[in-house]
Amino acid sequence: MATIQWFPGHMSKARRQVQENIKFVDFVTILVDARLPLSSQNPMLTKIVGDKPKLLILNKADLADPTITKEWQQYFESRGLKTLAINSKEQAAVKKVTEAAKSLMADKLARQRERGIQLETLRTMIIGIPNAGKSTLMNRLAGRKIAVVGNKPGVTKGQQWLKSNKDLEILDTPGILWPKFEDETVALKLALTGAIKDNLLPMDEVTIFGLNYFKEYYPEELQARFRQMNLEEAAPEIIMAMTQTLGFRDDYDRFYSLFVKEVRDGKLGRYSLDRLGESHDNN
Repeated sequence: MATIQWFPGHMSKARRQVQENIKFVDFVTILVDARLPLSSQNPMLTKIVGDKPKLLILNKADLADPTITKEWQQYFESRGLKTLAINSKEQAAVKKVTEAAKSLMADKLARQRERGIQLETLRTMIIGIPNAGKSTLMNRLAGRKIAVVGNKPGVTKGQQWLKSNKDLEILDTPGILWPKFEDETVALKLALTGAIKDNLLPMDEVTIFGLNYFKEYYPEELQARFRQMNLEEAAPEIIMAMTQTLGFRDDYDRFYSLFVKEVRDGKLGRYSLDRLGESHDNN
């Protein structure tokens, strides 16, 4: 598979804005997809953030394998990175994020109090890749619909300050991808979860990757959703057989679309595509 490049103009502009505005925030909130907590981190942004205090939020935790998510939380925490797993659609997310922010900045708040400065509002910047759920989290924190929400990557095009409550003031940014994906597996993971546009990768490759992954790690869930699927067969044979079984004749694209949508919607159960011990060349 050729190296994938996708870096629209608004993302380049957003990268510059992140560099310019990072000095105005107390800490950076890095929002990733809990199903791929490493693959959905932008290494380009990680370099920009540098030594700034960081809060890592594993969003969409309701879609991720809870056991794997807990392992990743322990891993990141062991490396000194404050980590929180949430579902940004839930109201409880507001309290969790606020408390995590206060905990992260506890030392700074204490120093300010000692100097007689009462710092009531912490300022943060939310960064992440497209479709990680930033707009949903922003709307939840604001208690109103302020950010555009969509199920397509690249919906948010600008930056805006948002007053969450007396404790948090947040700078939103568009989802920013790095210029190119050298790691084929990372690209396939991002494509399967909808982080990059569907026309960037052949859907047959994405489907084959997804089938092989679920065959290896979640065979029971795969079989439960597609009862007529023979998991003993190779992925290409499964695709041909299921296309016929479902009445799609020779329209394999219909099966690709169905399978990928089922995975993205959580119809095959909760799953995680990043696992500890794997090689992740983009990080």
